[in-house]
Amino acid sequence: MRVNRAWLGLVVLMLPTLLVSMDMTALLLALPQLSADLGATNVQQLWISDGYGLMVGGLVITMGTLGDRIGRRRLLLSGGAAFAVLSVVAACATSPLMLIVTRALLGVAGATLTPSTLALITNMFRDGRQRGRAIAIWATCQFTGGALGPVLAGFLLQHFWWGSVFLAAVPAMALLLLAGPVLLPEFRDERAGRPDLPSVALSLVAVLLVVYGAKQLTVESRPVVPAVVLLVGAAVGSLFVRRQLRLRTPLLDLRLFRNRPVAAVLVALVLAGVAMAGTGLLVTQYLQSVLGFSPMASALLFAPMGLGVAVGTTCAPALARRMPQTTAIAGGLAVSALGGLLLVGVDGARALPLVMTAIAVLALGTGPLFALGTGRIVGSVAPERAGSAASLSETGNYVGGSLGFVLLGLVAAGVYRSRTHGSSDSLAGAVAASRQLPADQGAELLHTARAAFTAGLHVTGVIAAVLFAGSAVLIVAMRPASPPATAAPATPAGVPDYEPNRS
Repeated sequence: MRVNRAWLGLVVLMLPTLLVSMDMTALLLALPQLSADLGATNVQQLWISDGYGLMVGGLVITMGTLGDRIGRRRLLLSGGAAFAVLSVVAACATSPLMLIVTRALLGVAGATLTPSTLALITNMFRDGRQRGRAIAIWATCQFTGGALGPVLAGFLLQHFWWGSVFLAAVPAMALLLLAGPVLLPEFRDERAGRPDLPSVALSLVAVLLVVYGAKQLTVESRPVVPAVVLLVGAAVGSLFVRRQLRLRTPLLDLRLFRNRPVAAVLVALVLAGVAMAGTGLLVTQYLQSVLGFSPMASALLFAPMGLGVAVGTTCAPALARRMPQTTAIAGGLAVSALGGLLLVGVDGARALPLVMTAIAVLALGTGPLFALGTGRIVGSVAPERAGSAASLSETGNYVGGSLGFVLLGLVAAGVYRSRTHGSSDSLAGAVAASRQLPADQGAELLHTARAAFTAGLHVTGVIAAVLFAGSAVLIVAMRPASPPATAAPATPAGVPDYEPNRS
């Protein structure tokens, strides 16, 4: 009965996991409509779209550790309640400033959800095999939500106003608040001290500056200011690291990096984030600006990337039963490298089926990394530190994604400018300029610009393949000296394996 309750609890935990990832992507389709209704400027649109993700990335470390100290269920339910209320406020926003502030507060609430759900799974499933299956389901929900976000938004926008995109979260959060106290256990570290506020401030400032500077590098014509912001963020990050190494009870336990297999997984998560974000950025633009699909159609055609990860994470536990985890993770990354190489052949009449196959293969191979690798990270620490470990995993992937937009975006932009001999800064600019030219000249400009952009996509595919292949080698080179145990340590005598704490 307790096992059944644990699996029912996992179903409840799937709700916030889906919603956080969906909220990251769903607003992209609603942005033009809500900007027109609210009269948002370009800068305000940028903050509306990025404010949520910035706060999630900046606070996930703090929230993961806070859950360990005040109670993971308490933090999850508090964040869920705040998320529901703020979603209603966002749907009723009457000005850009109101929506910007609400989106930032939604990011604070969202930061409580992901590390809490992952950490609770470690308490609910003490058996290693069951925990691995549960984490795979968790990872599947996370990436499925990212893929389905634009699709759900497109459906809602066709039938309702833009605020419906925010209201979609309310019923799910209401169910979480009703079922959570019954099905989810409470867990906290009774020996933990108070959160170190300077560490909280340093981690927040470092992540915000790094992510913001990285994002601005892709949109600013003059990169000096974003580059300075990025460097300052890195400097603050180094201060954060030094402080954690000195503290007796750090906000983030960096001793995890002394575990070679765990360190390899964390590095692989960052590199996978770089590769997937960079290829995702280029492919979505390719579908719209080169192949000419609408945003809604492009979202549907891009779905194989999210669904590919979902399938890969679902199959990961079965792979782990047939081969060592290291082999499954490294083999999956090799498959992802093949998907990157397939992008090199994207061109001409076969472009659409090949690009969809490429992103599906690329994403499929990352499934074992996200499922088994995440399980290895949270399983490498004592249960009372699981929230901190979960937040480190999430931060690595999030920062990797932000860097991917910048690094591979800049590489692709450099290839584009080289192929157009500096006559055009971007494909969007070339499309706009072609409308002002005579038909034959406009067609020639578009042909050159699209060929240049396609070349950038090819280079991005090669870089992604190298990153995935390098990650596979790293995972094998830093594999455990002996196979990890398949089951978690036995529960101490007298302590139930799974019993919700109703206090």
